Amino acid sequence: MAAAEGLSKEERDAVKERAKELRDEAKAGKNREAGEKAVAKAIAEMPESDAAIAGRIHELVAQHAPQLMPKTWYSQPAYANTEGKVILFVQSAAKFKTRYCTLGFSEDAALDDGEMWPTSFAVMTLTPAVEKAIADLILRASM
Repeated sequence: MAAAEGLSKEERDAVKERAKELRDEAKAGKNREAGEKAVAKAIAEMPESDAAIAGRIHELVAQHAPQLMPKTWYSQPAYANTEGKVILFVQSAAKFKTRYCTLGFSEDAALDDGEMWPTSFAVMTLTPAVEKAIADLILRASM
């Protein structure tokens, strides 16, 4: 069996998109403007409900962790630390055919809490309480 036979079309497309992102990043370097444009484009391509959540998360990152560099990761909005490592990301429900957007955190996020802690969260809607929880996670993750 060929390796590609084990991947869905969406997964193969995501791998291709990631390879393109890596080439684009190498050309742009650590350019905030290029990252902002890439994230804005990724959000604009999402369905309205996903775009509203991703757009607000983008604003919360800018407000609470402006040192994080916006970029795309598998064509989705993401934010990297000064070493270029993705700390947090948003996954569109539509892109991955799930019933909710996902706010995820990488192993480089400073969220460790004992022996077990969550690394991703389903986001169905944004309320003041949800926004506060997201802002708190962004602050912790970016330390």
